[in-house]
Formats: sequence, C-alpha cells, structure tokens
Amino acid sequence: MSTVVFLAEDEPLLREMMEVELRESHMIVHAMRNGAELIERLATQVPDIILLDLLMPIMDGYAVLQELQARKNTVPVVVLSNISDPAEEQKCRTLGACDFLVKSHFDSTELGTIVLRYVKGEE
Repeated sequence: MSTVVFLAEDEPLLREMMEVELRESHMIVHAMRNGAELIERLATQVPDIILLDLLMPIMDGYAVLQELQARKNTVPVVVLSNISDPAEEQKCRTLGACDFLVKSHFDSTELGTIVLRYVKGEE
C-alpha cells in the first residue's frame, strides 16, 4: 500500500521538486498551494502524513496547525520552512507538528526517508 502525502507549498518550483522526489519514492502525492486547499482536501481524504509550509497565502501553516489541533488531528505533520528560529519551531510543535525542517538545511532527496520515518512511527 502506497503512502499518501499531502504537501502544502506555495512556491511552484519547490512544490514540484518535492512532488517528484516523493513520487520517486513510490508515494502518492496530493500537492496544494495553500492551507485552505489542504483543509478542504481533508474533508474527503485522510493522508498518512502532511508536509506543511508555514508562509503561504490565503491560509498559512500556523492557521492550518491550529485547525488541525482543533480537530484533534492524529496525522503526523512535518513543517517545512525557511524560518530558522527555535521559537517558531517550538510554536509549531506546541500546535502539534511532529517535526520542523528548515528547507535550506536538508537535501530534498532525503524527503522520502523523512516521510517514511514518521509514517512508520520511528520518530
């Protein structure tokens, strides 16, 4: 059974690059441009993991995390951000994120491995 990933990222090139990497790891990827699209999609499908950018138009990652927390979400959420700030990381973890990755600090080829670690509960 393939891993289903919801990816919310507003930057088209980065979103496409992450989609390709995840699909090469044999995952099913549903990519969205903002948090509102992600929340809307959750009404019809539950993924195995959510990859969430923080700074997006319409509905940002913080609002998504708050909404997921209100819904008592149990799906692992990994925040992907360009913000390298321990206070922001702590805020995201408090809102339910299981990890906070700074985009410039990891290689996108590691994304499939990172996703599987959380889907399999090896965090």
